[in-house]
Amino acid sequence: MNSRLFKIFTVLVSFLFLTGFTPFVSILGPGLTVFTSGNVYKATAQLIIDQSIKKKTGKNSLTIVKEELDKKKNKKEFNEELRNLVEKRINITRKKLEEQELRKLVKKRIRITRSIINLNNTTQ
Repeated sequence: MNSRLFKIFTVLVSFLFLTGFTPFVSILGPGLTVFTSGNVYKATAQLIIDQSIKKKTGKNSLTIVKEELDKKKNKKEFNEELRNLVEKRINITRKKLEEQELRKLVKKRIRITRSIINLNNTTQ
């Protein structure tokens, strides 16, 4: 008797999994919700929402959530790269400005020193 039930159970399970019976998988989630929480309304709402999302987008809710998380991650990485690039350019520009200011200061000092030397030469 047990072997007969085992054979029937094996045939049914193999039929479900080997024929690509995918609605079984979509019912499994709400069924698990009913089993664990005992809330039939919550499980029904979950099934209806998942099916309506799949009809509208062609994707299940988990795929959509995963894509949104990937977008946020990519956006965050992009923002970080942009920030690093801007900081690098600011530092380069500051160095150039400092060099220009230093050059101007040196030229001014040279001019002043020359004028002092020329004045000293003319007065002696």
